[in-house]
Amino acid sequence: MKKNTKNVSICPVSEALKVIGGKWSLQIINEIGLQKRRFGELKRLVPGISEKMLIQELKSLVGFGILHRKAYKEIPPRVEYSLTEYGVKVLPIISQIQIFGNELINKKEN
Repeated sequence: MKKNTKNVSICPVSEALKVIGGKWSLQIINEIGLQKRRFGELKRLVPGISEKMLIQELKSLVGFGILHRKAYKEIPPRVEYSLTEYGVKVLPIISQIQIFGNELINKKEN
């Protein structure tokens, strides 16, 4: 753990979870992967997420520097989301979570 100037311990896990610990964050990052995705695509690819929540999560991930948002000056407007170089670092974490999830599923089936 690292200490900040106020002499309070900062937990790296807590800091990471502030960024990717939300219910939808990892699913959104996973669906974008190494591709560019539009809002409508993400809405279809992340089942159960409301439009309002998707907007909030995308803004948050852009704010944390995980996603890049590119708006095109077209009619109708087009916006694409992609992972930043920083955001790509989350993909191996998602991969490990998928492996763990598959093991849980297999364990339940046996």
